[in-house]
Amino acid sequence: MTETRFRETAAEPRTEAVPLAHLSLELGHLYMEDFEAGPERLREHFTQVRPWAEAARAAAVARTGGKRARISTCFLVDDYFTRFSTPAEVVPMLLEEADRAGLTVDYLARESGCAVTGKVPVAEAVAGRIVESPPPGSYGMRPPAAQSGWLANGERSPVARAPQAMKRAVPWQPPRETAARRHSVFLDVELWSDDADGQRTWSCPFLAAVWQLARLGLLRNQGEAVLVPQPHTTAGFPDDWDELPSLLRLNPRADPFAAYRTCSVLPTRFLPVEHAVRVILDQIEVDPHALDQAAKRSAGERTTVPDSVADRISYVYYAGL
Repeated sequence: MTETRFRETAAEPRTEAVPLAHLSLELGHLYMEDFEAGPERLREHFTQVRPWAEAARAAAVARTGGKRARISTCFLVDDYFTRFSTPAEVVPMLLEEADRAGLTVDYLARESGCAVTGKVPVAEAVAGRIVESPPPGSYGMRPPAAQSGWLANGERSPVARAPQAMKRAVPWQPPRETAARRHSVFLDVELWSDDADGQRTWSCPFLAAVWQLARLGLLRNQGEAVLVPQPHTTAGFPDDWDELPSLLRLNPRADPFAAYRTCSVLPTRFLPVEHAVRVILDQIEVDPHALDQAAKRSAGERTTVPDSVADRISYVYYAGL
């Protein structure tokens, strides 16, 4: 007698794999005022970026033991907090100034795509993966990040309250970083804000954390890859930002967008934001299957990748702008 077994395909979820480079090199992430300042501001930016981008490339080659390193470049345009000009005007100016400095932008991304891509609420999905690290000695006095929209890297100062009868007032206590080395560097990060109508606006640090996860190839939605590069097949660029793909591959010969490691060359004004990014990434439960895929492939290439997601990202900061 032959026994027939039926198994639901949903019981065997499959996680889509994405191609991975050795390094995702971000050549910039500028605000509306930088573009409004015209090509001279972009020219100054890329002139500052070039030597550090070359150093990042050299470091990536050294990590591969002198073998060819797969390196892709990207640029993030902020179209989320303020809509300005049009892609038809901004993108050619951006690419022209990058080329003038001897740099090639392989991939162009819209920051709004880190909030929602197509019908996928990317930021909301990542927020659902926050697993707060309770500081030692905490008693759950503060609301969880899912309610408050705030995420800290330690224990906040207790709220001052009037003493009850026959009881002494609780003395002030400083905040404490959970993983402090001798002294604390405490940070409390705002993840989002809601207006009176319940409309949510994601914070710059949170979207930047989503951006890093995308560049590391660790974003999934029900097993499917998120923020997949779309080829640029038209002669020009659209007049509306919503008509531009969330992630556009400008260079058809580029190495993969996602990578084992990322490096971003940014003005120093981004340092507080990127500190917040590390705090957020340290408390995100990243898709385990995506992590496993990256670990197995890097091991097969004998490329060392840190266990900590936050330690896979690096920065170069330059003064100015």
